[in-house]
Amino acid sequence: MELSFVSAVFLFFVLYFSVASFIRTKLRRSPPSPLISFPIIGHLYLLKKPLHQTLAKISRQYGPVVSLQFGSRPVLVVSSASAAEECFTKNDIVFADRPKLLVGKHLGMNYTSLVWASYGNHWRNLRRVATTEILSTIRVNLFEDVRRSEIRSLLKRLRLGGRVEDGNDYSVVDMKMLLFEMTTNIMMRMIAGKRYYDDDSGSWEEVRRFKEIVKETFEVSGSSNFVDFLPVLKWIGMDKSEQRMKVLQEKRDGFVQNLIDEHRKIEDSDNNRTLIQVLLSLQKSDPDSYTDEIIRGLMQVLFSAGTDTSAATTEWAMSLLLNNPEALIKAHSEINAVVGNSRLVEDSDLPHLPYLRGIILETMRMYPVGPILPPHESSEDCIVGGYRVRRGTMLLVNAWAIHNDPLVWDEPRDFRPERFLKFREETEGLAMVPFGYGRRGCPGENLAMRVVGLGLAAMIQCFDWARVGPEMVDMAGGAGLTMPKAEPLVAKCRPRRSAGELLRQMTV
Repeated sequence: MELSFVSAVFLFFVLYFSVASFIRTKLRRSPPSPLISFPIIGHLYLLKKPLHQTLAKISRQYGPVVSLQFGSRPVLVVSSASAAEECFTKNDIVFADRPKLLVGKHLGMNYTSLVWASYGNHWRNLRRVATTEILSTIRVNLFEDVRRSEIRSLLKRLRLGGRVEDGNDYSVVDMKMLLFEMTTNIMMRMIAGKRYYDDDSGSWEEVRRFKEIVKETFEVSGSSNFVDFLPVLKWIGMDKSEQRMKVLQEKRDGFVQNLIDEHRKIEDSDNNRTLIQVLLSLQKSDPDSYTDEIIRGLMQVLFSAGTDTSAATTEWAMSLLLNNPEALIKAHSEINAVVGNSRLVEDSDLPHLPYLRGIILETMRMYPVGPILPPHESSEDCIVGGYRVRRGTMLLVNAWAIHNDPLVWDEPRDFRPERFLKFREETEGLAMVPFGYGRRGCPGENLAMRVVGLGLAAMIQCFDWARVGPEMVDMAGGAGLTMPKAEPLVAKCRPRRSAGELLRQMTV
């Protein structure tokens, strides 16, 4: 009897809050919302992994602009290009803020890093530094030799290969590992002039610390933290992830500060500058804008945003090409026609390889490494899709849903690089948002496209590729911050006969 009474009371409160929420939605012209919203947890009970697909399913039922309640936080989910355009053009300033999440408090240096800083003078200064001093076209061009060197190192390792297949010249290689190590070396050579993978020149203790920090950063950043939505969990001691973030950030700060201190001892040279050297030279003339804390934050953001993302995109692209060998043949034909076999593909060749660019964009469309863009927050009431959005609402833009919208993309789950040969960014840009958009869009797009494009082009130019077996490469996505492949890519490669001399020159 008592159990039945408790159940009845619980059901009454669920219905009461659901009906009350429905009435408030209608009266306030709020976006549509799933009817049942439980007390305390709201709509959190609906969430399942992978989150971007769960939110896309909800949007298919309720529309491209949906209101959800994640515990104590109101959330707006946007899943169409037109609604995203409203958010990032008409309401760009309104949504230029970030929500106060624990990852921003601890890994974002108490909401002062470029990614997590509130919209205002401090953020504008960080953005200016990032776009004019770190990621400008001129600066990216200055590090062309670093990219070229690391691409050559990747090709050398592929030529030496892994396990050799009996009866042919193919080697079996772990692409995930090789690509991550390549992009990490590129970023760390830009930042500090050091390689941390496939190199015997550094301190083993420093390398160990670096790899430990890298591993923990991606583990912590990619984990769910329900304390952000249910503060009561912290009160009852369920905040172990927050403590782990605190310890990790102490390690990150200490590691980068050591690099900064090392660079202070190095004589400034225009011919051999790292990004830390660039910022330290600016610190002399403007110490308030270039404090050690700001330099540490910028370097940490650059590393986190520029390594695993580029490696994962290249891994997805290679996986798609192995499952679509006709596209691989077309890409090689284009590279052969433009570059030939007497030299390695270079940065300057990339604008003349439209089909290769189509492969990269199609990969980003189908498998964006940021399937949900970093969260925004409304600083005041606004209108999106004809609905009223309250101040303090967290905005989640589902890039994966936008990129796979059948109303915009014909047969969206088919791999068709050709569709981007006619794509016009100036009129169709918000149908593709792999780097975000508006004021808080990623400033590293130019560098990312160079790293991915150059790595992919060089591997296609110099090697024949094949799957390790007759089965198609598994294209399931895994859990994590950058939507990695559930099964890391292992592939077969062998040097192309036409590129034999080119590869031999690299391994001498």
